[in-house]
Amino acid sequence: MGSAGAADPSPAAAVNICSAGTAGCVAELVTFPLDTAKVRLQIQGESKPSLEAQRVKYRGVFRTIFTMVKTEGPRSLYSGLVAGLHRQMGFASVRIGLYDTMKQLYTSGSDNAGIGARLLAGCSTGAMAVAVAQPTDVVKIRFQAQVRLPGGGTVSRYSNTFDAYKTIARDEGVRGLWKGCLTNITRNAIVNCCELVTYDVIKELILKYHLMTDNMPCHFTAGFAAGFCTTVVVSPVDVVKTRIMNSTPGKYSGALNCAMTMLTKEGTTAFYKGCVVSLLLPFTFATFVFAYEAYLIPSISTCLFSVVVVVLYFIYFENK
Repeated sequence: MGSAGAADPSPAAAVNICSAGTAGCVAELVTFPLDTAKVRLQIQGESKPSLEAQRVKYRGVFRTIFTMVKTEGPRSLYSGLVAGLHRQMGFASVRIGLYDTMKQLYTSGSDNAGIGARLLAGCSTGAMAVAVAQPTDVVKIRFQAQVRLPGGGTVSRYSNTFDAYKTIARDEGVRGLWKGCLTNITRNAIVNCCELVTYDVIKELILKYHLMTDNMPCHFTAGFAAGFCTTVVVSPVDVVKTRIMNSTPGKYSGALNCAMTMLTKEGTTAFYKGCVVSLLLPFTFATFVFAYEAYLIPSISTCLFSVVVVVLYFIYFENK
């Protein structure tokens, strides 16, 4: 049991869920400005907003970040962070934390899971994660889309995160909190198939052919590959998802209507708005989560420190 050659026992589902949720929150703190820049790029050109917002043009990820800091202040990059942390607590916990459990379920406990079982496990955990976390995703995107006007004003729908949950439920019904859920499930099925499965397969191939040992560089390499494969196919679905979730009631009848509207009014390039950020984000997020979960989460002190940081972010951004 204690020998070097013996396989380590798989951690319990509860441990996986906890570690994945914590890793997701820490990664969210690091990558949130990129995600906000992506949302701004994706919704740009969707409609003719107010004159102030219309004057702001975003071009490229780093110029978008620079423009936001210059015109709205640094805090604009973290608008919606509280909802983003809410999302990771539910979404990452289920999507990554239950992946091994679902994989074992589909293989009847076998350690040798085929690609089919991995695909099923990835899609199942993705769908469950979206069902749990969709309201937080809707609120996060709507805050990220808000433009802070010069002088401290805001093109604002909601005063804070919890007001957003309440207002959406009141004005759009409970269904409003799950707006774009089917599109998001589709997107996350693609993300899970590409990200989780590719990470799993590439890491095993690296170890099988002795290209690396099971260490940090191996996890980073597999994480980079997972992020790249995700970006190649998910960008068009991601843009449609963002626009539906940010839309006012009645704007789009569904994902297909949204896609056709984009195609006719903005052309095919609209489906790849923010694609550079979509390329950077999975690289950064997936690599950070997998490396963090594999190496840092076993440390009690690191885990407690991460929880304290997340709580402080909650308090700061919700009361500013």
